[in-house]
Amino acid sequence: MNVTIDLAVLLAVVIFIRLRRRTEARSRNDELLTVAIVLVFGLLLAGTETGKMLLGGVGSVVRSIQ
Repeated sequence: MNVTIDLAVLLAVVIFIRLRRRTEARSRNDELLTVAIVLVFGLLLAGTETGKMLLGGVGSVVRSIQ
């Protein structure tokens, strides 16, 4: 049996765990690492069908607000 995991899913779990921590307990370097992880996650997600669907959904919400 082969178990595979998508890198975007793994980064989503890491982001969720890191954002659950208290803000006061974070150092500046810790916050910069979180930002870097989120940027990589965004780049990985942007090229997928899920990313395109989310982009279309956000675009329709923005158009309805304007």
